[in-house]
Amino acid sequence: MKKTLYWIPRVLGILFILFISLFALDVFDAHTPFIKALAGFFIHLIPAYLLIIILVIAWKKELFGGMLYILMGIVFLFIIRFNLQTLIISAPPFLIGALFLASHFINKQR
Repeated sequence: MKKTLYWIPRVLGILFILFISLFALDVFDAHTPFIKALAGFFIHLIPAYLLIIILVIAWKKELFGGMLYILMGIVFLFIIRFNLQTLIISAPPFLIGALFLASHFINKQR
């Protein structure tokens, strides 16, 4: 259980970063020059960069990283204006953050 709870938030964090990164691919089309599309691609990856930084922090400091993931979920709620369809973007950081916090407190008890 302890080992599973250690790895689940980390794997979910990586999968969520990959999922968010997929949205950056929308800048490539047949009519946009490659250099301009590449610049747009890196700009669209900014949320993924932030999530990578948070994941690295959470990997080492579960308590602080869990709180950062929950904060990122709140930020996503405000940026994308909360409605039921946007939970696919804003709910995973809450879940990942809660799992990091649970892992921290369970490991702290032992």
